[in-house]
Amino acid sequence: MAVYYCALCRRTSFTGRRHLYSAAHRRRLRDALDRLEEEVAAARAAVDGADVRRYDPEEHERRAWCPCCGRGVRTDARSGAVAVPHAGFLQHLAGAEHRREAARFCRENRVEAALRERFVVAAEEYARFAAAMERAVGAYEEREEESIRQMAAQIREAERRQRDTVRAALERCFRLISQSALHLLHFRDTSSCAELPGPSVVQTGPDLSWMGSGQALTFIGHQETEGKGNVHTGAKPPWLTEEDEEDGSRQQIGPSYEEFLKQSISLELNQGQRRKKGDQKRNTEQTKL
Repeated sequence: MAVYYCALCRRTSFTGRRHLYSAAHRRRLRDALDRLEEEVAAARAAVDGADVRRYDPEEHERRAWCPCCGRGVRTDARSGAVAVPHAGFLQHLAGAEHRREAARFCRENRVEAALRERFVVAAEEYARFAAAMERAVGAYEEREEESIRQMAAQIREAERRQRDTVRAALERCFRLISQSALHLLHFRDTSSCAELPGPSVVQTGPDLSWMGSGQALTFIGHQETEGKGNVHTGAKPPWLTEEDEEDGSRQQIGPSYEEFLKQSISLELNQGQRRKKGDQKRNTEQTKL
């Protein structure tokens, strides 16, 4: 028995072409033709009324499976920033390659000849659709240009209003500044005119006429006292007083010279004794070693 590969079922059959008459193959064939017929009907409905939309990748990148050609076909056609629904699939159905592959597919799968015409589009139908699509694209571009012109006019109007507002605010500021300057000049003129004629009197020293004759002031500066008080009130520090010198009993600060000599001799003797003990201990350790 010959080996046969079915592209529709995507499997290899060891019964040869008898696989085409099996129930599983006929069921898959019927499902594929039903889906293709739905896509063709939706595309035929757009022949007389072409619709133009703004291109959206998520919406206009869809593909439909064509079992006759064995590949996916993009349903919508794109022209720049616009897309035409079903234009790509209609162009595929009206092509000579699809017509040839549809005839082969129907012949191999024993599809009736009357059903074959449902899966193709005549050239006259596609020409009518192409003309309608061209008119729709032109009208859409005109609407887009008109909307762009309206937006540009609105932008220019907004800019003009903004300039007028800024100009009015600046004029008001200049007017206020000029009025303030005029008021200042008028005030200076009136002040200079109000001065009395005659020589001006300039006071060269402090005016002490406010102090009465019987009032006394407290002096907060440095005051010297004759040995009374403390260093903060100006008195002499106790270590600079000469009371001890006057009494003749000045006390000596620190040890005397004789006591210093005795202390030095005792320190030298102590150091010599410690040095002697260290030498004896070192000799003893060397003898033991």
